[in-house]
Amino acid sequence: MTLKVYDTLRRKKEEFRPVNEGRVGIYFCGMTVQDKPHMGHMLAFVAGDMIRRYLKFKGYEVTYLQNFTDVDDKIIARAVEEGIDFHEVAERNIGEYFKYEKELNITPADIYPRATEHIGDIISLIRSLEEKGLAYGSGGDVYFRVRGCPFYGKLSGRRVDELQSGARIEVGETKEDPLDFTLWKGAKEGEPAWDSPWGRGRPGWHIECSAMSMKYLGETLDMHGGGLDLVFPHHENEIAQSESATGRPYVRYWMHNGLLNLQGEKMSKSTGHFFSIEDICREFPGDVVRFYLLSTHFRSTTEFGRERLKEAKAGLERIRNLCEYLDEAGRGGGGSAAAGGTEGGRKLIDTAAQVKNDFLAAMDDDFNSGEAIGHIFRLVREVNRVKSEDPAAVEGDESARNALLSLFGIFDEILGLFRDGLPRASGSVPPEVAELAAQREEARRSRDWASADRLRARVLELGWVIEDRPEGPRLKIRNS
Repeated sequence: MTLKVYDTLRRKKEEFRPVNEGRVGIYFCGMTVQDKPHMGHMLAFVAGDMIRRYLKFKGYEVTYLQNFTDVDDKIIARAVEEGIDFHEVAERNIGEYFKYEKELNITPADIYPRATEHIGDIISLIRSLEEKGLAYGSGGDVYFRVRGCPFYGKLSGRRVDELQSGARIEVGETKEDPLDFTLWKGAKEGEPAWDSPWGRGRPGWHIECSAMSMKYLGETLDMHGGGLDLVFPHHENEIAQSESATGRPYVRYWMHNGLLNLQGEKMSKSTGHFFSIEDICREFPGDVVRFYLLSTHFRSTTEFGRERLKEAKAGLERIRNLCEYLDEAGRGGGGSAAAGGTEGGRKLIDTAAQVKNDFLAAMDDDFNSGEAIGHIFRLVREVNRVKSEDPAAVEGDESARNALLSLFGIFDEILGLFRDGLPRASGSVPPEVAELAAQREEARRSRDWASADRLRARVLELGWVIEDRPEGPRLKIRNS
């Protein structure tokens, strides 16, 4: 199967061809860390992780970068407000990101470049633009000459003449043209600053991503990701400054994820219209949040809601329960050792093979995890139907069980569904838990519902769940 990827710049899907055979370099725009991460941030990072996982599954060697903007106006303002150094604000919120990166089972990036650690690289890139007549100093600041870039606007589809009407020069700016954007900001009293050929100051927002991405991945990146709201001006400006400096294409495939909306407005710290990931993870486990974010195509713009999260929790639980059932059935020691197993088992193996093909075809279609998850549920429904009508086809056929568990392992490898790996059946039940469960069952038989509820709650406190089934109660480890 051939992987096809939609490129925002060319506005179409094309067969994926990396710059270097067998290797892929990916740069995802990370957080500006004036505050804690919110759900909109995590959508981008879960999408990036899913893309990276699938490329590795297909055999590529992947280098993945995700930056931190650790100095800018908002970070400085927050530091002044709290009366602390800007580094403290940045480090605190970077720590928060790493906490929820782990919670959502996001594979750590190979490199987390920070703006403050690449001042020399940023200055070198600005100097090269200055030498080409595309950057100029004015009043301690340095600006990029937008009208000197003939291809400016090609990513967003905006024309320079159309942009002119909405452009303006802010107080304190001394640029030649309202369209020009900042590459270097001259220092203001009390603000962090670094030495440069133009005096002490700090980098503009756009230049840091160009300098850091090309330092580690070369002049042409395979993929550059980020939210749809970054297309203009951030990514447009990245293209302008990068390609003007090198004369080469900056990115082969622009990977823009859609936005999470709340009542029609995108999640944004600037508007105060967002849910922090901290708040959401108080209500829902990280694997449920991840599953929710992967349940639609990453380019889609969707409405955020707790009802959707509840649906995701129920759906993931169905997958988890089936994996535990398959593992438990195998531990029971049953199973056909004969070649080919049972007739029902052979049908399940055939179904699993077809679902695998359909799942991978969806992933090859621009990483369509939403459609891929639909195929997982198709398999879950079929296996549940078979085990209800003909339990021996699953419980009595080792080859079928192994094929199914192997396939769920692939789903987990690509989508990262479970933070602790593929769910397995619970081990031995602690005697205290088993005794409480037995007491509860006796209370139920006696119709002492109050005692039954109290005992069930006690079992839950000990980290176990009682599932009432037709064949009798079953204990399993609590997952969240």
